[in-house]
Amino acid sequence: MSFSEPLAADSVLACDVAVVGAGPAGLMVAEQLAQAGLSVHVFETKASAARKFLLAGKGGLNLTHSEDFSSFVGRYGARSAELQPWLQHWGAQQLRDWVKGLGFETFVGTSGRVFPADMKAAPLLRAWLARLRSQGVVFHMRHRWLGWAADQKPVFQHEQALLKVESKALVLATGGGSWARLGSDGAWVPLLQARGVELAPLQAANCGFDVGWSDGRAPGWSEIFAQRFAGQPFKSVALRFEDGQGASFARQGEFVATQAGVEGSLIYAVSAMLRDCIASQGRASFELDLLPQLDAERVRQEVMRPRGSRSLSSHLKSRLGLDGIKAGLLYEVLGKEGMADAQRLAATIKAVPLTVIAPRPMDEAISTAGGVRLEALDGHGMCKALSGVFCAGEMLDWEAPTGGYLLTACMSSGVQAAQGVLAYLRGLE
Repeated sequence: MSFSEPLAADSVLACDVAVVGAGPAGLMVAEQLAQAGLSVHVFETKASAARKFLLAGKGGLNLTHSEDFSSFVGRYGARSAELQPWLQHWGAQQLRDWVKGLGFETFVGTSGRVFPADMKAAPLLRAWLARLRSQGVVFHMRHRWLGWAADQKPVFQHEQALLKVESKALVLATGGGSWARLGSDGAWVPLLQARGVELAPLQAANCGFDVGWSDGRAPGWSEIFAQRFAGQPFKSVALRFEDGQGASFARQGEFVATQAGVEGSLIYAVSAMLRDCIASQGRASFELDLLPQLDAERVRQEVMRPRGSRSLSSHLKSRLGLDGIKAGLLYEVLGKEGMADAQRLAATIKAVPLTVIAPRPMDEAISTAGGVRLEALDGHGMCKALSGVFCAGEMLDWEAPTGGYLLTACMSSGVQAAQGVLAYLRGLE
């Protein structure tokens, strides 16, 4: 069956609004519309709601960020101007107020990130779903959206049966293209392309990268380095990157060595710039300062200090606290000959050159960039090519770093889409 072929249904269900996707964006749409008195049915491919939300909250649910608004909205890069009105209307503070309305307190961590007091996602989600059901929202799990019937009504597959939904409006909040096992598989892309909706290609965002070398070595870490250090973190390092086109990045943090490259919070923060540089130049190179707390002269003095009978490894550990994965990286980059050159070693400690040659596969990424172009939507968030069809969440063409920015914008977009639906339905009256 082609994606453009009308689907024949086995049964029909009627409601005011059908929402596709039970992630944060879709649930927020449902809540807003149910509060307005509409009958809302939510359709979800998986057996339970918000699986990606739950997994992301396993290590502590990062709800949003407490920084000032101008800095906050700037995290959305090229789409900051378009997202600014969304976030002014419903942003970080409104999210915290919403959480409190569900019966949970929040706190600001040392990094400025905002968390629920108990750090957990599951209790918050349970309370939200209970409230939605009390508001009359009906959930249909294991229902995959397949497209449209001949009369332009959405059709869903549940087991072996096809269900057509007679709704006045359809809201798509199907997620991006990462973590397919949790439901965000990008299966909606050909469905919308076939209907003329303008899309930007999906790409990995907040992702890891494979390392490469300019000296002829095979891509990835050496076998010795990978065996000893894959999975271990680089703590308290500073990363500097310039793309040669005027864009630059400098930040301190930590990340993790993988079997073939790098990933983790500091890498995610610069991942969009690295990804775009690789796309245009074939590779992206950055520098790591392994000891950002010490200036270059201090490092040089300690490296040059006579070490007597001690090994170089012992000397670096005792004088500079350099051992483990940081010392391993120096050996990986410099080799024995380079390590024996004290001046070169000292300079490299403050500026380890690393090159990445490819982002990891999209399904490994925290999130995705690309999707339904904002220009393909009208002022109410409705697809210009599809009357009565609205989009929300990560399937829209914007991206953000981790730190609560993704969740905030997803939920904010849900509020905006719901308001668009209400305006559209008023116009039908």
